[in-house]
Amino acid sequence: MRRLLLLSFLLLPVARAPQAQSAPPVVPTVTLEREPGPTGALARTLTGVPSGVRTALLVRDLNTGKVLAALDPDRPLIPASTIKLVTAAAVLYDRGGAGGWWSTELTVPATEAGRSRVTVLTLRGSGDPTLSVEGTPNSLRALAEQARARGVRAVGAVRIDTLPLDATSFEATELGLPMPAVRLREWEDRPPTSAAEARRRLGATLIAELRRVGITVGSEEVTSAPAYRLYVPPPRQDEKGRPLAPELLIPLDRRPEQGVASVRSGSPFAFLASTLRPSDNLRAETLLATVAVRPGETGTLRSALKRERAILQRMGLDLSGAVLEDGSGLGRGNRLTPRQLTGLLGVMYVLPYPVAGKQGRTLPPALYRARHNAFAEALPQAGTGEDVPEREGRGGTLALRLLGSGLDVRAKTGTLPGVSTLAGYMTSKSGRPLAFALMMNGPEDSPILTLRALQDQAVRDIAAAF
Repeated sequence: MRRLLLLSFLLLPVARAPQAQSAPPVVPTVTLEREPGPTGALARTLTGVPSGVRTALLVRDLNTGKVLAALDPDRPLIPASTIKLVTAAAVLYDRGGAGGWWSTELTVPATEAGRSRVTVLTLRGSGDPTLSVEGTPNSLRALAEQARARGVRAVGAVRIDTLPLDATSFEATELGLPMPAVRLREWEDRPPTSAAEARRRLGATLIAELRRVGITVGSEEVTSAPAYRLYVPPPRQDEKGRPLAPELLIPLDRRPEQGVASVRSGSPFAFLASTLRPSDNLRAETLLATVAVRPGETGTLRSALKRERAILQRMGLDLSGAVLEDGSGLGRGNRLTPRQLTGLLGVMYVLPYPVAGKQGRTLPPALYRARHNAFAEALPQAGTGEDVPEREGRGGTLALRLLGSGLDVRAKTGTLPGVSTLAGYMTSKSGRPLAFALMMNGPEDSPILTLRALQDQAVRDIAAAF
């Protein structure tokens, strides 16, 4: 009704005043709705945060998008391992969801396709962090068996394509380890400390697997494959010097290599869960590296972070003040805000990234069953009670937190000296699905256990209030 009255008023004829007496135009003011701050029990809990610890919070209703509670939500703080939420989201986006995969292949020169003896066999990969030596369909042994089935019996030498990833650039992270384009799950306990060591170990293992299936290898030396050069046909002219269309037939010696074996990973979901739940830093950095593998890109840490940022921007996130310097959160130079974290959680909540198969039929009620959301399901689940080595159970880093609360909380923890963060999903006591981010940064000697206890109580307060 107010809008109709205003419109009617604007349509009435207005007498013009003399030019000299005209008043300056009135600029309407726009009043932004103020976001509610913490109240009640939540406010009282947050008053217990030790002095010197900066605290920022945002709670958002996932159904309406409405902010329910905010405390300094746009302050960039050190996220610690909650930055793994960004890494996981970028990987799911890059793979096209939980139904995606990574691939690895063996190739031979095009001129030698179909021969039993080849001069060189090349291993090419996309950074698959799940490739193993043997025991699964996604393994070096499976590649070797396929090559033999395709008729390969003798190989002069083995080489590895190292170009998709600039392995040494990833040594700039706090983890300080290279990220080769082909790596093995068996390396997790003793990862290579240089790109050269990775190539040597990988080559020796591949040669052993080739010989195991009956393929002879003439040389123990393992080299890097050269860059592929795109064939450009030479210009052609007719007898009068007029240009002709290029010859479509590519000479045999300039054709791309021919594949003789190929394997691919299963869904990235299982590896994401094995990264997020125990907060595994090495796995997180290997996941970030896969984001850098793009045709025409340099495959560096910098390009991975640049593409990760571009993915977040496509999701509609405002990255003002955000700093991304690794995939694990070990770097103290990383910066995120509670608004950015909850914004990411909101986007990932609605994206169609379902968990397939039996995993999708075992999700709990309320927040997750309707969507079978792979991102939410990969997170640690609070209060499950497992006390297992390396925190690899379903509860992960939250297994022993919020015990007996009866709350369904899926969230990522983050801890560094002086830093404690928690961000994820919860179902409130009223049944509302919520996204929340609670970040605490203080001096390096800040009492982390105290901060965690306050976060857990804050989660209880939020669940009860909304």
